[in-house]
Amino acid sequence: MSQIRHALSVKRADDFAAWYQEVISAADMAEESGVRGCMVIKPWGYGIWERIQRLLDNRIKATGHDNAYFPLLIPLRNFEREAEHVEGFAKEMAVVTHHRLIADGKGGLVPDPEAKLEEPLVIRPTSETIIGDAMARWVQSWRDLPLKLNQWANVMRWEMRTRMFLRTSEFLWQEGHTAHETAVEAKEHTLRMLEVYRACAEEDLALPVIAGEKPENERFPGAVETWSIEAMMQDGKALQAGTSHYLGTNFAEASGIRFQDRDGGQQLAHTTSWGVSTRMIGGVIMVHGDDDGLKVPPAIAPWQVVIVPMLREDDGDGALIDYCEGLRARLAGASALGEPVRVLLDAKPGKATAKRWDWVRKGAPLIVEVGGRDMEGGKVSLLRRDALWGENGKPAFTFPSLDDAASAIPAALETMQASLLAEAAAIRDRRIDRAITDFAGLEAFFGEGVKHPGWAEVQWSKPTGAALDAVTERLKALKLTLRNVPVGAPPADGTCIFTGSPAVERVLVAKAY
Repeated sequence: MSQIRHALSVKRADDFAAWYQEVISAADMAEESGVRGCMVIKPWGYGIWERIQRLLDNRIKATGHDNAYFPLLIPLRNFEREAEHVEGFAKEMAVVTHHRLIADGKGGLVPDPEAKLEEPLVIRPTSETIIGDAMARWVQSWRDLPLKLNQWANVMRWEMRTRMFLRTSEFLWQEGHTAHETAVEAKEHTLRMLEVYRACAEEDLALPVIAGEKPENERFPGAVETWSIEAMMQDGKALQAGTSHYLGTNFAEASGIRFQDRDGGQQLAHTTSWGVSTRMIGGVIMVHGDDDGLKVPPAIAPWQVVIVPMLREDDGDGALIDYCEGLRARLAGASALGEPVRVLLDAKPGKATAKRWDWVRKGAPLIVEVGGRDMEGGKVSLLRRDALWGENGKPAFTFPSLDDAASAIPAALETMQASLLAEAAAIRDRRIDRAITDFAGLEAFFGEGVKHPGWAEVQWSKPTGAALDAVTERLKALKLTLRNVPVGAPPADGTCIFTGSPAVERVLVAKAY
């Protein structure tokens, strides 16, 4: 094969972190805002988020939830009444203390001492407490249950180390909150929403994930149980792509969510919460991207097909654009993955080759170039983003007729969606070591000089309290964390590699984002 000249200057194998940042820049997805930890999400990046939002919102509503909106500013007292919750978020809270600025006499502005708030307001890091207040008002009887709410919003968590899409001080997400009559019903709903996340990740984002319960030390602050979906990035690290929490009656007690039960008594509601965020876009980048930029799964691509006419800026351009518009209209009338095909005719000025590589870096699933010769021959030049290079080291164009392209493109989008998931799942599965039987084996697997090792699934005794703290410290020395206990994993049949006690289940161990 001839030497390929890739579109990015940084290769994944050389510097994965720098490669990730270059993909975001080269794909024109986001940029720094000038405010630490906050980013500007540009149209292509936000278009991907809109697609994720739309598909996930459909799934959430199919489970009986209504969307609502709750305030950005939350009284500090709301957090103070739930001690474990506030302890978990205290170091990340941004606080509003004044409601007015005044001139400082030096050309600047400062908070007006006379405008200090009677009570500080927290910019929401999550909305359990403010939604709990509403639920306490809205729930009076068992007939009001279950109450199922979802919110699309932004949140603020003052992160020390930030990275666009993965960990930013402000990010976009959805957060679902429900109240139930019984613990059984609430736990069932916690797992139901976990399955919604799994399906969205795998079927829409083509991200293979492993669903499971988080260990005690990894639970959401104040939760009784926390469940997650974990995805493996190309560098072998884990990304927590979504979480679902059974909160018991902890938040109900703090917020006063009580209802009259079927026998006339008063009971606390059992609540859940669950959320995914724009970090899923970071997962898409790190699972599907390559040395030419982003690869966007067709289901979440703002434009699935981009038609690029090779304009000459002369009188012949009108006929060429008409030819391309005919293809665009035919494709827009077709469907793929259950929706009309999203197709863009990119007729803006500029060289076709430059525009092609712009779309390659952005990861548009299919790029169709059309020149004068293509038009004369009734053909197009078709390039699949997931099969970019031919054996000759040049872009792997195919040259179907206009009719063949119009009929084949919808099927190609569905094939690409499935193949991206299958490829990522195969890579993940072969990089999970399930044969480690002692801590020395774990140290060797993640040892110094071992690049991109993957994950380990090991047997453990589910220690709690001080014993779990000791396990956490041993892992911390190796920069490792416990990820989750996989749903459907084989039963334990050996010894815990951390405590030496009989194992009761299997847990994933990995380096993580």
